[in-house]
Amino acid sequence: MRRLSLALLLLAPSFGDAGAQPTPTLELRIATVAPDGSPWMRVFRAWDRELRQRTQDRVGLRLYPGGSQGQESDYLDKMSAGQLDGAALTTTGLSQVVRPVLVLGLPGIFEDYETLDRVRRRLGPRFERELDRAGYALLGWGDVGKGRLFSTQRIERPADLRRARPWAPREDAIFSEFLGVVGAQPRRLGIPEVYPALQTGMVDTVPASALAAVALQWHTQLRYYSRDSAGILIGATVIRKERLEALRPDDREVLLETSRRGHQLVARAIRREDERALTVIAQRMTAVDTTAHETEWRLAALQTRDRLVGRVFPRALFDAVVRAALE
Repeated sequence: MRRLSLALLLLAPSFGDAGAQPTPTLELRIATVAPDGSPWMRVFRAWDRELRQRTQDRVGLRLYPGGSQGQESDYLDKMSAGQLDGAALTTTGLSQVVRPVLVLGLPGIFEDYETLDRVRRRLGPRFERELDRAGYALLGWGDVGKGRLFSTQRIERPADLRRARPWAPREDAIFSEFLGVVGAQPRRLGIPEVYPALQTGMVDTVPASALAAVALQWHTQLRYYSRDSAGILIGATVIRKERLEALRPDDREVLLETSRRGHQLVARAIRREDERALTVIAQRMTAVDTTAHETEWRLAALQTRDRLVGRVFPRALFDAVVRAALE
């Protein structure tokens, strides 16, 4: 009897320790091409900290920045295979899930953030339904900054692109179509491949925001930039719907709430940092004024829209975007 009591006393602490073991954190794996240290990643890491705190460390984010998981098409493949749970995508990546989202990237529609925000508020639910049908949930819209052309030679009019070596993302539709309209040929590469291509001269012209050009160090290989922007570059963070629905309801609500707030902070940070990045670029690069050829740029943009409407996105959606933009 004494031996049995001694055995129970010896075992009791191990039973207590086993019962006190914390539940492992469920980490949602999110990939992005945004480099570590960028405004996107700073906000995403703050989002991760709040998510862990609010769920008592039951749910967190495992972030893969800087294209470490490949191209955006690779993100989608890995999400389908269960190797990733979500991704922060540019319009190009989003369009591989919901093709009509490309309407938000057309040149000449969004000249300011107020207009973009209004259109996304009006038409956001429509894109969310299409994402849902494709098996994804929207965690939040994101911005990349105002779109410009950066190059090693002056690009003043659309015809100048014919003698350039412009880059376009592998799955891009809009800029590639624009290049086709003006008679230029795109060099199709993934985002991580652009910097080496600039170093070798394989590419000498890139469409980007000032913030993206600085964050990815492309500006160190280029000499000129368009003074005026041609629109606003956007993106969004998505998650596999089945992964979201597998969370316990209270954790799912916290994830969605913190994500909405995080993406609002990202939008403000990006817009502010894009202006700062433009200041950096202005100190080392030469601005190109394209207003003397504004009619040519506008005509090429209109021809690009005409080629895409009805083929890439329906006419009714395009008309709805234009109406919301003009209100």
